[in-house]
Amino acid sequence: MGVPEAYQHCEQIMRRNARNFSYGLRLLPAPKRRALSAVYAFARRIDDIADGHGPAGARLTRLNAAREALDGPPGPRADGNEDLVLVALHDAARRYPLPLAAFGELIDGCAADVRGTTYARFDELLAYCRCVAGSIGRLSLGVFGADGPEAATPLADALGVALQITNILRDVREDRLAGRIYLPIEDLERFGCTLEIDGAGRFTDPPHRLVTLIRYEAVRAREWFADGMRLLPVLDARSAACTAAMAGIYRCLLDRIAADPTMALTARLSLPPWAKAMVAARALAGAGR
Repeated sequence: MGVPEAYQHCEQIMRRNARNFSYGLRLLPAPKRRALSAVYAFARRIDDIADGHGPAGARLTRLNAAREALDGPPGPRADGNEDLVLVALHDAARRYPLPLAAFGELIDGCAADVRGTTYARFDELLAYCRCVAGSIGRLSLGVFGADGPEAATPLADALGVALQITNILRDVREDRLAGRIYLPIEDLERFGCTLEIDGAGRFTDPPHRLVTLIRYEAVRAREWFADGMRLLPVLDARSAACTAAMAGIYRCLLDRIAADPTMALTARLSLPPWAKAMVAARALAGAGR
């Protein structure tokens, strides 16, 4: 199988798994969309390793193998078949200035997940967010291109941080059930929360304390969004529309979480497809002005 088939494989992975990001990527020209689908597919592989079953040591070994795979040509997988994701990713890196080393930061962050790392202060969580999401922002910027990349890079990083904090708030109960706590310990202590759960999987903290905690973190995420959205004017129109659509979907999700934290603490919130389509349509209309 060749490069076109490799890209098709990556786009299938993206359509199947990236419900939020796919709305934005549809707004890109085909070459950029294909390149970002390869970035997404490899990032998805790393996430799936970290979130998979089995001993932590085995998952860390697989993460290291993924790191090593970036350094060489896309050889066959263990089953003898071509690694189509790496074929597409290496082709994308030939066409665009992709900082492939950023995948190493993503792997570092996912390794922290496997180890069950917790974060005492926000600056420690910030470093994690920059690993797992800021890295994707920088890779995306390599495909988008930008006027003044030196100034654009920290803005892409900031937008990635905003998206990751939103993810953490959306998944706070799901993560806790999996044994993970991302919110900084200093924040939990500030609001008198422990994030302990009972036998039914419900938080035992007083609801008003949890609501205050979630809204505090939502304000923090909004500040990172405000910084990161300054990236849009330095991108071309289609890339700006793509970024605005993806960021807009997450910003709407953050608004829902902040409006009703209790709902976010009992179920995994998401936007309906029609709402995501409206955000994407507004982003495209804005790019045309």
